[in-house]
Amino acid sequence: MLALVLPVSLAAQTVRPQPEGPTGTAATRAAVPAERQMVVAANPIAADAGRQILRQGGSALDAAIAMQMVLTLVEPQSSGIGGGAFLVHYNAETRKIEAYDGRETAPSDAKPGMFLDKDGKPQPFAQAAMGGHAVGVPGLVAMLALAHDDHGRLPWPRLFEPAMRLATDGFAISPRLAQLVAETPQLKEFAATREYFYDADGNPKPAGTRLVNPQLAETLRIIANGSAPAFYTGGLARAMVRAVAENGTPGPLSLDDLKNYRAAKRAPVCAAYRVYKVCGMGPPSSGGIAIAQILGMVERFDLRQTSANSLPAIHTLLEAERLAFADRARYVADGDFEQVPVAKLIDRKYLALRSKLIDANKSMGKAEPGRFQRAALRAPDTSSEIPATTHMVVVDAAGNAVSMTSSVEQAFGSRVFVRGFLLNNHMTDFALRPSDGEIPNINRIEPGKRPRSSMSPTIVLDRENRLVLAIGSPGGPRIIPYVAQAIVGVLDWGLDVQKAVALPHAVNLNGVSELERDTPLAALAPELRALGHEVAIVPETSGLHAIQVVRRQGRAQLLGGADPRREGEALGD
Repeated sequence: MLALVLPVSLAAQTVRPQPEGPTGTAATRAAVPAERQMVVAANPIAADAGRQILRQGGSALDAAIAMQMVLTLVEPQSSGIGGGAFLVHYNAETRKIEAYDGRETAPSDAKPGMFLDKDGKPQPFAQAAMGGHAVGVPGLVAMLALAHDDHGRLPWPRLFEPAMRLATDGFAISPRLAQLVAETPQLKEFAATREYFYDADGNPKPAGTRLVNPQLAETLRIIANGSAPAFYTGGLARAMVRAVAENGTPGPLSLDDLKNYRAAKRAPVCAAYRVYKVCGMGPPSSGGIAIAQILGMVERFDLRQTSANSLPAIHTLLEAERLAFADRARYVADGDFEQVPVAKLIDRKYLALRSKLIDANKSMGKAEPGRFQRAALRAPDTSSEIPATTHMVVVDAAGNAVSMTSSVEQAFGSRVFVRGFLLNNHMTDFALRPSDGEIPNINRIEPGKRPRSSMSPTIVLDRENRLVLAIGSPGGPRIIPYVAQAIVGVLDWGLDVQKAVALPHAVNLNGVSELERDTPLAALAPELRALGHEVAIVPETSGLHAIQVVRRQGRAQLLGGADPRREGEALGD
């Protein structure tokens, strides 16, 4: 197997960093069945909280809020109230899809070149990503409040009770959290994170340690009683602004930035794939567009006649991913600031033309973006996006569904810890270099702008607009290939949802073709190289969570799948 070892070469140098380090793969598991309702979340404690809310008569949206508050406590490396999120909602009665944008925004005093050094070069990512200057205006709480106004069933304060109780009584640190703390020594550099995550001797608190967070319990109580305004004004807002100014390089976050933040409802991006409709987020997320493009380009290939780990299937997906990422870099950013040609990018005729660039017998190498008349001249952004992220899915007893991806960006965000929670470092999801010569970067920093994201909460419907699948994943830009491959697994290869989320990963971000280490796909490396691929064998730290609706003889059953690469769990009734 020596041929599968990644040499120190260009491939090793050009593979983008993973968002959170891998912590092993769980034993093979079966899809979890349910008859009425189901949750899947990245931590069993959070999943249990969501199921309890459903059992109290809560909606899918109610359960998602409760799980997110618990994840702020038990999975702080990945998401929390100091970060942002995207949410896609399916209403079973109206069969309508709605999309909610809680992405962070750049503070009003943010400058395009704020991450350049004195020589005009971008700071090293590790330097840029840590401290107050990396913090964007958090959007999660505002987005959840907006969605609750539309789809909540239980009172807002009740949804915070599980997290408040756990924060007060304590919870056992999970193995994944313990390992990531141990692998993130920068947490020691700020007093608040050092005190919370390390013991008195300066050692990382090990798995199983009971961790209490009375500050977070009080923070959640304030938000529960005052809803979103209590987070964006008053004492919590002042504490966030002060922490951003006092930790590491000071950031420009102001009280006005927090007070003026608004979550948004966006038009979902929906596209046909065979007999299905696949719906996701539009800009500032690139996920909905890119997944629609990948699926649209592979549609002419009969993937149903291939196997999941076969050379033809993997080569075809990798080539489609190259083309989607070329367009993503050139055309996708915050649609409130840039003219993103969404309809053109997912047009079936356009994708058919792009698909013809896929040759079954050789790789195209680096793909070029498609060309549109009257597109603004912008430099493409190919900078690394390495968010620490979580994904959850819920289907309630009425058949409503939520697919939500939330993030604090890099593992543990900015490392700025305030009132019991971590603040994001999503400012580094913007292009650190604001222009290419005289041409502005499409994803450059501008006051009030939202950085481009790859978060891809997705819902799939059948031809009658009935729910088929709710799915998503963490993983930075790799989210897009992870989700697209799992969708193909369910819709084309006929896999149940657990087998689909556990598939070995093949990823191409318009460069190196990555094959997941220690999986059958690694054996394809020689054949892919023979087709012209530059190949790397790497770990892939996905966290796919999904719920599938299976209909047989007039009855519908729910099947839940949790990615074995993380600690997630599916629970249903």
